[in-house]
Amino acid sequence: MASIEMDMASKALFKEKQCCVIIPTYNNASFLDAVINDVLSYSDDVIVVNDGSTDSTLEILSKYNKVSIISYPVNKGKGHALKTGFREAWARGYRYAITIDSDGQHYAKDLNAFLKLIDDQPNSIIIGARNLNQKNMNSKSGFANKFSNFWFKVTTGLDMPDTQSGYRLYPLEPLHNMRFFSGRYEFEVEVLVRASWKGVGISAAPIDVYYPPREERVSHFRPFKDFARISILNTVLVLLALLWYHPRRLYREYSKKSLRDIYWEAKATATSLSNFEIAAAIAFGVFMGIFPIWGYQLLVGFIIAHLLSLNKTIFFIAANISLPPMIPFIIYLSYVLGGYMMGDGSWAVDVELSISGVKGNLVQYLIGAVGLSCIAGLIAGALSYMLLVLFKRK
Repeated sequence: MASIEMDMASKALFKEKQCCVIIPTYNNASFLDAVINDVLSYSDDVIVVNDGSTDSTLEILSKYNKVSIISYPVNKGKGHALKTGFREAWARGYRYAITIDSDGQHYAKDLNAFLKLIDDQPNSIIIGARNLNQKNMNSKSGFANKFSNFWFKVTTGLDMPDTQSGYRLYPLEPLHNMRFFSGRYEFEVEVLVRASWKGVGISAAPIDVYYPPREERVSHFRPFKDFARISILNTVLVLLALLWYHPRRLYREYSKKSLRDIYWEAKATATSLSNFEIAAAIAFGVFMGIFPIWGYQLLVGFIIAHLLSLNKTIFFIAANISLPPMIPFIIYLSYVLGGYMMGDGSWAVDVELSISGVKGNLVQYLIGAVGLSCIAGLIAGALSYMLLVLFKRK
């Protein structure tokens, strides 16, 4: 009796949240029946997308009259199946959809864990984070997930524990107006990254997972083709992140702040940092402020600072060593140091210190600028650390 009441409560919650469950499937007949029955005990709102299966999938699906079934004869990939399911769910008036794989790895009991997070995160994709260290975990899958997590952080700045999990809750409204260009496994990477760029929240919730013994596993992942497609997608997304997303985000974040605001923000956050963390952020800021990639110093620096977990506000202040009044001195010192590094040094400058003069001796300037950025960064970091220790950071 208690179990029946819990199932009824779960189904009512699905109705209340206007949420459905989407099950994309391709040649998973050995698990599909159990997965559908498991899901139906928690929700009556189920959409199965048969992605061109050639096994007994159609025969199995013919038994389920209350399940919405979309089927097409040619396999087009998991991404296409998910997008088809999203369109169908939106057309039926659902606001959310939970996707669950049909390979038997996920438990329907975790469906309610997603629903309970909707009120606190109404505009977020919630990823079901698996325990990737448990028994029978495929070592190749573990590597692929770490690979995916790393590039997800590069493109969005967010840390996620399991970006390859197919068990997710999606808000349908923000996805409805987006157009995605991938259609197979790589879609699940693209949708996370591009949704994040559109302001959709990305979060994770722990879930249980079953990894069957190797001889029972069914996988349609093509190691060479699919990994190549994912790598190409990550390359495109990284380029878009560097050229568009990160510059726009940084501009929005700092354009509304004055230097005074940034200073006080740095002062407030410094209280939670160690002397070494503050000195490291200052050292890296000075280094990037002088490094000869004018116009891109802050952009590249912010990305690297994020990846290295350096305080970005302190980095930003230190990087302003290259403010316009300092630029002539930086160019001069870089040029002179470049001469000494090339074995023909002199403090006298025989060429005109202008853009045309620097162009004529570009190699000498670039070598010197790299050297000066390293030296100045080390000095700034060491001096900052000593002063912090000496004055005990009151």
